Amino acid sequence: KAINQENLLAEMPKKEQFYQRSWDVEKPKAIVLLVHGLGEHSERYEALGNYLTLNDYVLMAIDLPGHGRSIGRPGHVDRFSDYHKAIRHLYKTAQTKYPMAPVFLLGHSMGGLISTQFLIDNQKLFKGALLSGAALETPQQPPTWQISVIQFIAKIAPKLGLLKLDTSAISQDPSVIKKYMNDPLVYKGKLSARFLVEMFNAMNDCKTRAKRIKLPILIMHGDNDVITTPNGSRYLHDHISSNDKMLKVYDGFFHEIFNEPEAESVYSDVVAWLNSHS
Repeated sequence: KAINQENLLAEMPKKEQFYQRSWDVEKPKAIVLLVHGLGEHSERYEALGNYLTLNDYVLMAIDLPGHGRSIGRPGHVDRFSDYHKAIRHLYKTAQTKYPMAPVFLLGHSMGGLISTQFLIDNQKLFKGALLSGAALETPQQPPTWQISVIQFIAKIAPKLGLLKLDTSAISQDPSVIKKYMNDPLVYKGKLSARFLVEMFNAMNDCKTRAKRIKLPILIMHGDNDVITTPNGSRYLHDHISSNDKMLKVYDGFFHEIFNEPEAESVYSDVVAWLNSHS
């Protein structure tokens, strides 16, 4: 039976400034703060959250501005640093709720890009970080001449929708793609000129300043990812200054490594890494 997305949207509560949720345990080894990817939302990480609680970790997640149940214009952001405010908000919640527990930052896709940029200036807040399919590079990035055009448009019509990402290859599992496409909280529309400029600038910024990152870090990527290229993760691994860094490229995996048929192997790797760093 087809899902009536308009009815689902009508039944949803009013959006919050920063919608957040958590998968809790009474005495956690550590807190993992999740920053999700472009267009999606925190509730897509139910399986990961449940797996972490079974291993005595808390997963706390937030819907970024313009995503899921948080307020904001979908597909648009005035400044990429606006996303950093969401991380700070989530961190404060974690500190209030679990003041004695160490905190790790986990970012997926665009959330990996946001997390990388945030870490460059705020890494002392965290015991370590984990990145999944971080958007340091994307094969869907327009050519240089087109970026110049986008930059011009961003000055005169910043909210104009220009490009739409192809997300048909997020996972090898057809049921994951179907659920994604039918999810009324997932934004599948065009991205604004300002958003695109801000995202490309963030990619360049992270590459330029990557060497400032010194904390323990686990970098993960699917080698068949056609949304964000594994070369971006390889670049990050090679250029950060961390003495404790690990790069895991999963053979045959697509973009959403947490939603692949063999995702439990990724969950296991995450817990093993957390156990050795908590």
